[in-house]
Amino acid sequence: MRGGKRPGAGRKAGSATKKTSAVARAAAAQGITPVEVMLQIMRAAHAAGNVGIALDAAARVAPFIHPRLSAVAIDLKDLNESDLRALAK
Repeated sequence: MRGGKRPGAGRKAGSATKKTSAVARAAAAQGITPVEVMLQIMRAAHAAGNVGIALDAAARVAPFIHPRLSAVAIDLKDLNESDLRALAK
């Protein structure tokens, strides 16, 4: 049988295409990337005391620097009494 949707087939969501990868490599080779520009703006604004612009730049660049935290489920039955007391503090 041919065709049809198969689990795991195709390009993974969010993966870079050949063109996107080439553009990113070219930008990095030129010495300055959009992330670097945002970081420069954030640092300059912070140094100048312009917290509003620094905060906006930080919010825009953060997803490229820091991964999002995922929710973690804690199974309380696996914790001992001292662990539970530490969580309660």
